[in-house]
Amino acid sequence: MSPDKNLLYCLLVDDLDENLVALEALLRREGLVCLKARSGDEALELLLVHDVALAFLDVQMPGMDGFQLAEFMRGSERTRHIPIIFLTAGSADRQRRFRGYEAGAVDFIHKPIEGDILRSKAAVFFDLHEQRRHVTAQRDELEAMTRALQAADQHKNRFLAILGHELRNPIMALTAGLHLLEKRDGTPAARDVRNQMERHVRHLSRLIEDLLDVARLDQGKISLRKERLRLHDVLSFAIESSQPQIEAGDHELVLDIPPEPIWLEADHARLAQIVTNLLNNAAKYTPTGGRVQLAAAMIDGQIVIEVSDNGIGIPADKQAHIFDLFTQVKDVSSAGHEGLGIGLALVRQLVELHGGTIALKSSAPGEGSTFRLCLTPG
Repeated sequence: MSPDKNLLYCLLVDDLDENLVALEALLRREGLVCLKARSGDEALELLLVHDVALAFLDVQMPGMDGFQLAEFMRGSERTRHIPIIFLTAGSADRQRRFRGYEAGAVDFIHKPIEGDILRSKAAVFFDLHEQRRHVTAQRDELEAMTRALQAADQHKNRFLAILGHELRNPIMALTAGLHLLEKRDGTPAARDVRNQMERHVRHLSRLIEDLLDVARLDQGKISLRKERLRLHDVLSFAIESSQPQIEAGDHELVLDIPPEPIWLEADHARLAQIVTNLLNNAAKYTPTGGRVQLAAAMIDGQIVIEVSDNGIGIPADKQAHIFDLFTQVKDVSSAGHEGLGIGLALVRQLVELHGGTIALKSSAPGEGSTFRLCLTPG
């Protein structure tokens, strides 16, 4: 019988079956399981498996008697805390009591047993065991909460370090650009400086918008403005939005979108944001001159959108956490483009708001990744 943590276990040890049956009948209560052993050896086997709240040991048994069994129990780290009540039909002389208490007894009950006394004494130890179990559960819960808080604190510190790095670079570039403009205003070089400054401003704006979106989602402040849309229109907008990043990496964009219209109920801006984020991620983590693919189809009554690349891929130990907040894939080829690690977490939350699912379909280091988004047509 495998132990159940919701049950109380009481060990009854007596070499006579009728005594075990009588004890079990006297102790019967909801949630209590009486483990019956006819010898010390049987009792030790049961103690290896079950967390026992109380043990009733018969003193006079052939082979290992109750005192010897109690000494074995007190010698084991697992069983030394179990309260022991001895059952005896013999005389209660001082020497016998001393040996019993020395072996670890908390009490003696003499035969013939009075049921009310037995139940009353047992109830005290059952209640104590329940309280100890409750305290242990609270301790474990507090330890788990402490670990979670420590992990959150580590995430926060890492996030702040990344955020500082991500904000510092464009701010420094903007400062340098302003300084150059003062010196080269009116020259052809000024146009290039302004273009660079515009790119850094867009980067800053994107970081801030992502941060605000995560905060709004956590606070439940994002509500979708759903309307009947053509999927092709949403994908076209996402492609246009991600085109600068794809072109910056000199990537080939491969499209596999059916010509017939696919309709759905969705928020145009948020759905386009989802696909744009996936395309930008694919471009970002693909070495120069790579391939990014966007495919859409109706499969088994669902709209399936897949974004694939032949980039750096995701290590196996990161794949289970890729949609967690602040999780990032680091690679030498993507140095300087870490981002904040909130993009995919934001994507998942927006997808779930639409009643859809998103998953990492496949990925391997050096072979790229494929993300699959499933939505219900409307």
